[in-house]
Order: sequence, then structure tokens, then C-alpha cells
Amino acid sequence: MSHNALVFSGSSNYALADEIAKKLKIHVGKALVSQFKNEETRIEIGENVRGSEVFVVQSICKAPNGNGVNDSLMELLLMIDALRRASAARITAVIPYYGYAKQDKKTKGREPISAKVVANLLKVTGAKRLVTMDLHAAQIQGFFDMPVDNLMAMPTLCNYLKREGLCEERIVIVSPDAGGVHRAELFAKRLNSSLAIVFKRRPEPDVSEVTDIVGHVEGKIAVVVDDMISTGGTLAKAAEAILARGATKVYTVATHGIFAGDAVEVLERSQIERVITTNTIPLTNLDEHPKFVQLSIAQTFADAISRITTNRSVSELFNSEESAAASEAPAEPAAV
Repeated sequence: MSHNALVFSGSSNYALADEIAKKLKIHVGKALVSQFKNEETRIEIGENVRGSEVFVVQSICKAPNGNGVNDSLMELLLMIDALRRASAARITAVIPYYGYAKQDKKTKGREPISAKVVANLLKVTGAKRLVTMDLHAAQIQGFFDMPVDNLMAMPTLCNYLKREGLCEERIVIVSPDAGGVHRAELFAKRLNSSLAIVFKRRPEPDVSEVTDIVGHVEGKIAVVVDDMISTGGTLAKAAEAILARGATKVYTVATHGIFAGDAVEVLERSQIERVITTNTIPLTNLDEHPKFVQLSIAQTFADAISRITTNRSVSELFNSEESAAASEAPAEPAAV
């Protein structure tokens, strides 16, 4: 880890930023992140960053303090601009959850490609690199004219499943749609288990209907693997269909727990046994929801930042024998 590296954070996921900094044996940089009385975002960097390599940790999501998605995005952009004007040597945007990622293409006429707009904004304000995790669409990396490190939560999630005995012939990994088959295949390979696919159609945004399930789920514990959980309705319906096909239990695993609207209540009422996510997006009042488990991915981000500052390969985190061995270490619960 370079002695010239600094970590700053906005308000959307300060707990994760603090955990990353502690693993790097540094502190989160001093910064005023608030709002003026007219509700404009106020940013003021509180320490010298001249010539430093700076990492700004900020998920583009709703913050625990009630600030919305757009507030989180504006905080990130203004922090990057402030750091650039304060003569930071290089600024890396560390975005555990890249908001607007579902809007990565036009599905009908006269729609924006919002994920590309966010990419343009990051470039214009002065970011020189992006570190994120499990982009909703991998091709979003092509929206950037800068290095992009798209980290994976899979080793952390698989490690937890192994510790719970959810592996090999006992389970079947289920992809909730055709687009997630590749992700599900990686989980199935790592856990030495079989694979099934749920086919569904979307009559309207955030609404889905299960049409068919391909694969053998009878007598097995089904583990539904996705990159994000938004409204929870899709997963609840998928669980019903999977159990109707003879599965004994249904678990669901996802990197990003958005839990929009009444998603937490929907999932609590569902037949899903356990909802497992990471802390790319903070989940408040976790103790009140025993069905939910949130795992920390701070170590993955800390390792990536350390490798970037010392000009080592980031991809080795997921390809090398060293990373495979490290993934067998116990997964830590998320800091609350």
C-alpha cells in the first residue's frame, strides 16, 4: 500500500469506506459532506491531498441519512471535482454499487442511456479510474475511456454458502432469468453443484411472471443467484414456482441489496428461507430482519486498492491460487 494514498467517502456508505480504510491501515479522509439550506450539496475537503492518490468510496444509492440516489451521485461528482481542484495526483471513483446500471441501453424510442450519462459525468469531473463490483451489464465498462476494475462478490458469497453446507449435490444453483446464466454457471462450478434456469417475461417495468423452469430442482435446496435485488417481487414469485417443482427450500444470493419500496416486507412474507447480500448498499435495522444476511466485501475492495497503488494486477484477486485459498477464509458479517 502506497504511503501517498488517501480514502474519502460520501454519505451513502460511510461504514463500508471506514472498514476498507481500516483494512488498509489508514483513516477515512476528513471531508464535510452535507447540504446547504437550499438543499444544494455542500462539499469541503478537510485535509491536504496535493500529489496524493485518492480513492472516493460512494455507492450510487439511497443513503442511511435519507438522501436519495441523485444526492449520492452529486456528492460523488462534487468530491471528485474538489479533489481535482486541490491538486490530487490521481482520483479513483470506488463505486461498490453503480446506480443507473439497469439503464444501459434503449429499450424503446426516446429513452436515455443513463448509465452512459453517469460515465460521462465521472470523466468530466476528473475521475481517472473506476473500481466497482458486479456491474449489472458488463459492457458498461465500454462506456468509459479510463481503466475499469469490475470486482466480483462471488468468492465471498460462495465462501458463506460452503460454511452453511450449501454446496455440491445438496443444492441446485438457479438463474432467475436467461441473462444471468453465466453468473449462475460460475457459482455452480465453484460450489460443484447443478444448474437450473427460470424463464420469465416482464409485462411492465419491475413486474415479472415466471413462465418455465429448466433443470432438476426436485428434492434439492435451490439457491437463486442474481446481481441485485430491487423490489423482491420477482424473487418471491420465482421461489413459489421453484418450490412447486419439488425443491425443499429456497435461498437467494445477490451482490447488491437495493430493497426498493416495500421489498424487505415482500421478502419477509415470501417462502424464501434466507436472503444473502453484501454491503455494497447499506441495510439498516438488520437485527430486525432475521431472514436477511449481509456480508462484508471490504477486504476485496481493500485488496484492489492496495494493488492499484502498487501497480499490481487486480484480476489476480480472482484468478490466482492465492485468491482461491483466501476465499476459503470465513466471510465477515457486514459492519452495522
